[in-house]
Amino acid sequence: MLRVENVSKAFGRLVVSNCVSLEVTAGQRHIIIGPNGAGKTTLLNQIGGQLLPDSGRVILGGTDVTRWPAHRRARVGLARTFQKNTLFQSLTVFENVRLGAQAAAGRTFDILRSWRADAGVLRLAEEAVEKMSISRIAGRRVGQLSYGDLRQVEIAVALATRPKLLLLDEPTSGLSPAETADVIEVIRALPRDITILMIEHDMEVVFSIADEITVLHYGEVIATGAPRAVADHPRVQEVYLGAPG
Repeated sequence: MLRVENVSKAFGRLVVSNCVSLEVTAGQRHIIIGPNGAGKTTLLNQIGGQLLPDSGRVILGGTDVTRWPAHRRARVGLARTFQKNTLFQSLTVFENVRLGAQAAAGRTFDILRSWRADAGVLRLAEEAVEKMSISRIAGRRVGQLSYGDLRQVEIAVALATRPKLLLLDEPTSGLSPAETADVIEVIRALPRDITILMIEHDMEVVFSIADEITVLHYGEVIATGAPRAVADHPRVQEVYLGAPG
């Protein structure tokens, strides 16, 4: 589904991605971990098209998308969430999700067509709301929601675009234990025709979801593999999990 080949990115003298390579197979739950400043979000931005790498390639579904802008990648099945809320605060939850569904249907700017007459768009939005179990807040304005609800709405908007690859940037950051448990349950319940690449800092979340883990440290991959193998890796224990070196 995704192959990142020797991707590098620097801002002046600061190298934030240094020849990073990873592969994500179809249907996989692949999680990126690492200390603060490891380059995790910068890598996700290069995969999502928010940043262009200085070198290397990003290959999505067999197609080289390295120089494609984010909106073009979205059209071939890539969706993502961000650490910072990107929702329309004055619209309702359902209206936000519906906009994602309209984008998936190729009608983002079709202002002459009533969305009420488009059963396909409505169905996509309703399915995304149901998958995230947020029907109870579908009619509320986003600006009135708790932070935990906002995180779930952001995922629902991404799901409404019918993604093949879903990028999640710390979806449980700032959530209470109960809210975190809800998000974990929803992510685990997503169908395997949606491949997930996710950044996460909570090790309980990581080991409850991951099929494979990639560990970044100062912009370099220091380990990739199954959760148990990564947890037992001496270098990972030294730089991230807190064991003595």
